Amino acid sequence: MTGAETEDDIPLGERKTVTDFCYLLDKSKQLFNGLRDLPQYGHKQWQSYFGRTFDVYTKLWKFQQQHRQVLDTRYGLKRWQIGEVASKIGQLYYHYYLRTSETSYLNEAFSFYSAIRQRSYYYQVNKEDRPELVVKKLRYYARYIVVCLLLNKMDLVKVLVKELSEEIEDYTQRFNTEDQLEWNLVLQEVAAFIEVTSDPGRGRVHPVFCLCEQADPAVVLNDNSSVLVTSHRLQDGSVPPLEQGMVVGQLLLADALIVGNCNNQVKFSELTVDMFRMLQALEREPVNLATQTSKQATLEPSEKPAKRENPHKYLLYKPTFSQLYTFLSASFKELPANSVLLVYLSATGVFPVTHLDYEGPYDFGGVLTNTNRDVVNGETVQKRNQAQKEMHCLHPGDLFPFTRKPLFIVVDSSNSTAYKNFSNLFGQPLVCLLSPTVYPKSVQDQSQRGSLFTLFLYSPLLGFSSVCGLSSVRRGLWERAQDFLQKVFRDIGQMLTRSRSIDQAFLQFFGDEFLRLLLIRFVFCSATLRLHKLFRESRSFPESYPELPKQDTVESVLLQKQVLELAAMLDVQSLFWDDSLESY
Repeated sequence: MTGAETEDDIPLGERKTVTDFCYLLDKSKQLFNGLRDLPQYGHKQWQSYFGRTFDVYTKLWKFQQQHRQVLDTRYGLKRWQIGEVASKIGQLYYHYYLRTSETSYLNEAFSFYSAIRQRSYYYQVNKEDRPELVVKKLRYYARYIVVCLLLNKMDLVKVLVKELSEEIEDYTQRFNTEDQLEWNLVLQEVAAFIEVTSDPGRGRVHPVFCLCEQADPAVVLNDNSSVLVTSHRLQDGSVPPLEQGMVVGQLLLADALIVGNCNNQVKFSELTVDMFRMLQALEREPVNLATQTSKQATLEPSEKPAKRENPHKYLLYKPTFSQLYTFLSASFKELPANSVLLVYLSATGVFPVTHLDYEGPYDFGGVLTNTNRDVVNGETVQKRNQAQKEMHCLHPGDLFPFTRKPLFIVVDSSNSTAYKNFSNLFGQPLVCLLSPTVYPKSVQDQSQRGSLFTLFLYSPLLGFSSVCGLSSVRRGLWERAQDFLQKVFRDIGQMLTRSRSIDQAFLQFFGDEFLRLLLIRFVFCSATLRLHKLFRESRSFPESYPELPKQDTVESVLLQKQVLELAAMLDVQSLFWDDSLESY
């Protein structure tokens, strides 16, 4: 209402419009705030609540579109308030993605976040002397950047980070608030994350991108030397098909726990580099909805969730043992029949202090869970009686109860081999893929930028380029190498399924496309490192439980020949033993 105008002067219909809008706005805030109280685990408890929240925000968004003029004049609706509603809808879609692992919801979140920027909903915020409004804008930028990172929109990410940098600088100059250091840390984290997961940029580089000395393992260059952004999610035709008549298990990957607890590894928004890469390795390429262009014009929330195509994932950044066990138990409880639970552990190793005559599943150490204990040189300082077991550690024995159902474990840690000491007590399919525990110094120096082992599982060609020290690859050569790898992967698949001495657990998991690809990439990684001249120790090779038949797989003469062919294609054959006998 304006000036001397009283409520009685406003037509009844317009008064009702304002009242209805206030009701929807209050209801939406109430429901949105209630999302924080929902349990983060479990598939069922949250769905009805999310549905109600979506319904209210859909009504609110359409209502403000239909009655914008009345709300502008009678309610005093500001553009930043419209932006706040759009931002909340974007957050809903992003959290729906986290809950369902459906990448189509990332596109929906992107639509709303993009519209906020295109329509300058937050533009006037900087002119108001209210720091809390500026913080809303900064948080919007941070969330938008996360969504763009997950959608591999790296060019846009860099633009957004520059804008965020300028916004933070303006914010810290205008307001003397306590969160200045916190926002500068956010900026440093995202800049470092981009350096690791993208290219270093060419030509003039904005200061915010100069926080790390070295860029991603390798970038793909177009003919004009611009960087080609490549996606490493599962795409149609990228998984080697099963041979006709080949009998493998019918298990499907339903749930995945992705755990990141590496000290000093680059991270942003509770996603370490390793978590970010494994997250994408377990997703299909998002479909750009046909309605995307028209939807940006109307921006109407989609109310019906799509069918799940990806395994459900929990992303756990530095969880405590209790948190990790709670999520494990929830996944185990709700795992459907004929389904697999995957546990990915990227974490600092915890080693036993003494070796006993009898060594059980709690005597080999494991990986670190979150605690306030001291960390020195990447390994935990033991402050306990030597006869006691490490409390803040996920021991192999801690996973034994979950082997009552099909379990697929990937451990990327300096003590990954602790998980070789498994016993398959219940006869269910069980496989552990274990990283090297020792790397050559040149590789180890890059550990904070993400693990080489996980890089191979995420993108074998990036891993191969990294271990060969390649900083860039021309697009044509990259595509030829990818085509060659497709043939290599088909051959590896046949090696695994045709081997007469392979443990049946591997074949039980081979029917699932995600797990098939992980197994094939694991074999390729192992074969590559065994031939590389820098990798001299057996501890520098990946291992598995059960053990793979080496002669049929990682030491296959055919596979060794193919690794050398790829090296020749990339002109790095001098880094590899051309006679496998020389390496032993």
